[in-house]
Amino acid sequence: MTNKVSVGEKIKIRQVEIKDVERIASLCEQLEYSVTNQQIELRLTKIKNNDTHIVYVATLEDEYVIGWAHAHICNSIVISTPAIILGLVVDEDYRHSGIGSFLMQQIEQWASLAGCDSVLLRSNIKRQEAHLFYEKIGYTNIKQSLTFHKKLL
Repeated sequence: MTNKVSVGEKIKIRQVEIKDVERIASLCEQLEYSVTNQQIELRLTKIKNNDTHIVYVATLEDEYVIGWAHAHICNSIVISTPAIILGLVVDEDYRHSGIGSFLMQQIEQWASLAGCDSVLLRSNIKRQEAHLFYEKIGYTNIKQSLTFHKKLL
């Protein structure tokens, strides 16, 4: 089921609140990230008052969260200061309605006001639909790379 909504009339964008934890966790599951409400609450609590992070949610008029976006300002030696998108998801029932674009515009505006000169994001190679979305809103694939991970005890 796809719910078509018009962005701006019925959708509100606001900063995340702790009350949004359950929906954020549910939306993470749609991207195959298994997280608990407690994990999301702990992570949000850590970053909520950190000015180098922003998390926006897209809600319906009744405050039901249908999308979220998280960005972080990254000071780097090798590149000038970008904002890095750490997560973006729109509920699968509300995709293709402009909500993702609306969230990205909010992130871009925040990044610009914070002195960033660009927005950078990484997207899993298997998320072809997401790649098309990013290209459609003006992003360019600048490189392919591998991601390595080491679990710390």
